Amino acid sequence: MTAGSVTHVTHEFGPVWDHRSRVLILGSIPSPSSRDAGFYYMFPRNRFWPVLAALFHQPVPEPDPAVRARFVLNHYIALWDVIQECDIHGASDASITNVVPTDIAGLLDRAPIDTIFTTGRKAGQLYRRYCLPDLEKKGYRPTMINLPSTSPANAAMSLADLIKAYQPVSKVLYGKEPGRQDNHNDYGE
Repeated sequence: MTAGSVTHVTHEFGPVWDHRSRVLILGSIPSPSSRDAGFYYMFPRNRFWPVLAALFHQPVPEPDPAVRARFVLNHYIALWDVIQECDIHGASDASITNVVPTDIAGLLDRAPIDTIFTTGRKAGQLYRRYCLPDLEKKGYRPTMINLPSTSPANAAMSLADLIKAYQPVSKVLYGKEPGRQDNHNDYGE
């Protein structure tokens, strides 16, 4: 693969979840770093893990997939992506074409997830376009809240801004406002 090429990417690792998962956080498709590591949000400059650590007042989990999986599962969080396969240029969500979505309904069949968070404008758009119609057809109406991207490409938001924007995750999990049906909150990036 050359640096400027479009690559066909297939999501090669499944969701992180267990029978206690109450929220699902969806990205678009794993970055090249995450694909190499076989786990979510593994690009060292991505701020996803520092944001979650701050939300739960814990240290940032070490960059080991087993440690990070335990971290989210201990907080009733499932992780996955909207896209099962697509064509993409590098890690640029804006370049995504030829989308095949993941089977979100299949996961909701197995876990008591009632709120879905998407990370970034594109993940939210792709969820609404490719996943939501299938969920509705199968009788699911989870609350969907779009959060800003934690990618370093979203340089307009500081770590403090992201932590504040991600507060709905802890509110849903720990008994405060459950959110709205779909806030269509598309953060600019």
